[in-house]
Amino acid sequence: MADSNITKRALASALRELMEEVPFDKIQIAHICERCDMNRKSFYYHFKDKYDLLNWILDTEFITLAQSGYTATNLGEHLDALQAICHYFYDNRNFYRKALKIEGQNSLSGHLREICFPLLKTRMIALLGEDTVDDFEANFFTDACMCAIERWLLEKDCMPPEQFFSRMLRLIQSGAEIVQREIKE
Repeated sequence: MADSNITKRALASALRELMEEVPFDKIQIAHICERCDMNRKSFYYHFKDKYDLLNWILDTEFITLAQSGYTATNLGEHLDALQAICHYFYDNRNFYRKALKIEGQNSLSGHLREICFPLLKTRMIALLGEDTVDDFEANFFTDACMCAIERWLLEKDCMPPEQFFSRMLRLIQSGAEIVQREIKE
């Protein structure tokens, strides 16, 4: 398993480097293999295609970070985990700016949404203290968060993660307070 991860990381590093130099649609498996001095057989042993490799990068980096917040027991810990995710995306924004522009069936954007839906639903349930959050509500917040994160990262001069996080949090809290006030009236 360790050798497998070494190979996967080398291929991922090669793809990241190439994406700094060449548009993703111009990158071929041969380029990735050449960059890390491997043969195509090694690549295809681990990945179906370059989209699979791109998704693996997200899976190994982002999911590991996101799952670290699963053990959170209070609101502060949940918010810290969400802020760490914002920092991760900001620190890797050059890579994700390019990756998020990839469209189609195997897009990173679609894969990210598939990953975030259950994570956000779990967080919503933990934060709301109830297990009645349905898929409609989870989809609504997933779509809103994904759209906001993508827009933020794709901006030429995206704001620092602390500012992005605090503005998102303020909007969500203000919206919840307004809805709660109107319901009481």
